[in-house]
Amino acid sequence: MKRWFALFIIVLLLASGTIAAPVSADDTYNYSYWGTPVPAPDPYSLDQVISGSDWSQGALSSPQDMYAGQDGRLYIADTGNSRIVILNRDLQLEKVIGEFEHDGKKDSLNHPQGIFVDSDQHIYVADTDNRRIVEFGQNGKPVRVMNEPKSTLLREGFQYQPVKLVVDKAKRLYVISQGCYEGIMEFDSEGGFNGFIGTNRVKFSPVDLFWKRISTKAQREQMQQFIPIEFNNLDVDDSGFIYTSSSEENSEQPLKRLNPSGTDILRSKGYFPPKGDVGNLEGGSLPGSSIFVDIIPDQGGMYSALDSKRGRIFTYDKDGNLLYEFGGLGSQQGNFRTPVAIEMLGERMLVLDKDNNRLSVFNPTPYGDLIRSAVAALNEGKSEQSTSDWRKVLQLNANFDVAYIGIGKSLLKQGDNREAMNYFKLGNSREYYSEAFKRYRKEVVFEHFGMIVLFIVLAVAVIIAGVKLANRKTKGQFYREFGIIRNPFYTLLHPFNGFWEMKYERKGRLSVAFVIMALLVIATIVKRQFNGFVINFNNPEQLNSLDELKFIVLPFLLWCVANWSLTTLMDGEGKFTEIMIATAYSLLPLVLIYFPQMLYSNVITADESSFYYLLNTIAMIWFVWLLFTGTMTVHQYSAGKTIVTMLLTLVVMGIIIFLGVLFFSMLQQMINFVSSIYKEISFRM
Repeated sequence: MKRWFALFIIVLLLASGTIAAPVSADDTYNYSYWGTPVPAPDPYSLDQVISGSDWSQGALSSPQDMYAGQDGRLYIADTGNSRIVILNRDLQLEKVIGEFEHDGKKDSLNHPQGIFVDSDQHIYVADTDNRRIVEFGQNGKPVRVMNEPKSTLLREGFQYQPVKLVVDKAKRLYVISQGCYEGIMEFDSEGGFNGFIGTNRVKFSPVDLFWKRISTKAQREQMQQFIPIEFNNLDVDDSGFIYTSSSEENSEQPLKRLNPSGTDILRSKGYFPPKGDVGNLEGGSLPGSSIFVDIIPDQGGMYSALDSKRGRIFTYDKDGNLLYEFGGLGSQQGNFRTPVAIEMLGERMLVLDKDNNRLSVFNPTPYGDLIRSAVAALNEGKSEQSTSDWRKVLQLNANFDVAYIGIGKSLLKQGDNREAMNYFKLGNSREYYSEAFKRYRKEVVFEHFGMIVLFIVLAVAVIIAGVKLANRKTKGQFYREFGIIRNPFYTLLHPFNGFWEMKYERKGRLSVAFVIMALLVIATIVKRQFNGFVINFNNPEQLNSLDELKFIVLPFLLWCVANWSLTTLMDGEGKFTEIMIATAYSLLPLVLIYFPQMLYSNVITADESSFYYLLNTIAMIWFVWLLFTGTMTVHQYSAGKTIVTMLLTLVVMGIIIFLGVLFFSMLQQMINFVSSIYKEISFRM
């Protein structure tokens, strides 16, 4: 037995998983399904940096926003200089708008923070400190000035201070006003205020809400109000949907895509919500979530968001899968100090840095270009081209899970369901894997329908014959004797008789209990390792068979010790070995259900997983019922006393764990104390 136990421990140690080393915060990376950052090639490379130092009109000063027009021009809100700078296709200075005539008088912009250009090449400027919107024509001359709105929809004391704006195809104007937590302000084509859309949800602590409910009116007035976070930027795509960003810390929805009614329809089918960084990187000096300050729609349903906290740009596809990220904080070229805006000028990515007073222009690398091409081709229905591009991406980055998903989507459109399943599994996409498996399973059923029906008929016939044969053997028997081996199985359906025979007729054996425990450990390990992909969420790199000993054998022993310790004080008749045997016999339903449950999980889709989880529930209820019956029979308790005893046993288990942790903590401190004294004496000698 000792040799077998040693061999079992060695096998468990060999089966233990390892964890990959983390990626440095300075690397370009992507996130795996398990939230681990994995290195990736650079998607963009720096092409040029523009500061305006060579312009005749002077350099940039604290720029806050920019917009790439359909004509290839770039419009920059040069806030510190209170002007709009217009660059041509070659990013050379073309025009500056600062002072203009309005109603026959000279007027000027005052620290504008937002810029937008519509399809008619009309320029809309959020003239922030003048509290107005100014519309200019293509020639740079003013068309109209929209001053502060007056409406009963605005709260008392509302301060209108526009900072960002967009215009849709119907010439409706959407404005973000600084300090406006009600949402985005909507104006009609004539400049009339219509109301607010897309308000963020209020985030609060339940504890704060409780105290606010029980506080007096005077106390509530002194408390912090529960108000939603305001939007800080927005943009509109070709379909008229509005993309927005918010700077709320640790938000699961910092980015949104609003339809005309203000409902968020941004898809989040990736591994994680589109929220930037999902964990801290090695060497990262800025813990916590990303803080987005800008968002820009892109081709093929892609969009990019700018994280001002770490100076990174995150690009997602229309399903919310992270495609790539790049950038970082720093004074060197290619990094940023205070990035405030991003824009797409064709394939180029532009980043505006407020404190460095410069515009950085990035071109896609071959890696980034292939990703963009693959996403765009799949969006346009060009499956073969998308598959070809994704395969080339994998040659550059074999750790890119989204590439496997992209190939799987293309194969799914082509009808190659079996191969699509393999790629979706490599990409850890359970939703698409389930769809591919459903189609493949239908193909197999149609192809082998006759054999499947024949197998079912034969299986039913064998079961019926077995039942009849068993009934014939037991016919006329009023009492059947069950041996030691069959006693646990008899106890499953006849717990009172089974546990009675176990205790008083000596049919319980500790060796059988150990076998049941070993089978449960094996069943749990097999289940964790070989469950169907659609319901198996275990990270294979972190699977450790020793955990099954910690989470099965250790609780089993704790329960037995705690129950024995408690029942000796409560007139319990059960011995320690009887408690161990009864507890182990109660675990038998888990063993019997886990193995067929594992097989069933490999032939179902995600929509059919309800029965799988129902089996888990049945197994646990069955186990608790047997444990209750066994405890009551072994100790000869009433039902009420048994329930109280089981609850107190859980409390005693917690006390034992607490004392154990306390003991080992004190032991560790004593060892450290003795070790430090020894080192001190050795040093002085």
